[in-house]
Amino acid sequence: MARTIVITGFMGCGKSKIARELAHSLNLTMVDLDESITARTGRTPAQLINEDGERAFRAVETDALREVLRAGEAGVIALGGGAWIEAANRELINEYNCASVWLDVPFEVCWARIEYAGEDRPLGKTRDQALALYERRRPVYQLATIHVPLLGHEEVDDLITQINADQKF
Repeated sequence: MARTIVITGFMGCGKSKIARELAHSLNLTMVDLDESITARTGRTPAQLINEDGERAFRAVETDALREVLRAGEAGVIALGGGAWIEAANRELINEYNCASVWLDVPFEVCWARIEYAGEDRPLGKTRDQALALYERRRPVYQLATIHVPLLGHEEVDDLITQINADQKF
């Protein structure tokens, strides 16, 4: 099987959309890790964090990632915004020889998308809280194999071309 690609980046950067389009362009199966967690537990990541705490959620997230990687059916995986931050998850991703792609989108673009979506984001309820999280996570996102800097208005097809050029999949 071709090398699995994981897409990481801050909430609102477009991980799921880009992963879906990339998988389609490469004729691969795409898994959204947050959707996988919801199907597995019957609760969304936000519900798990609100009800059980972030630590408990991160354990569920790592188990879900391990299960997806072990199954070997996902060609492209959209991680949740904090999944890449956990060393255990990065180790799993490395163990399975995945290519990691960081969608580096400016905070203001992410924040505008977060506000527009109106979804429950327990780790970024306010702009200040989200900005602090964004700044704390950036150095860890930089550990990804492929860095894709974005301004937030690029065409998806152009991004797919750029990602493919950076790493021959």
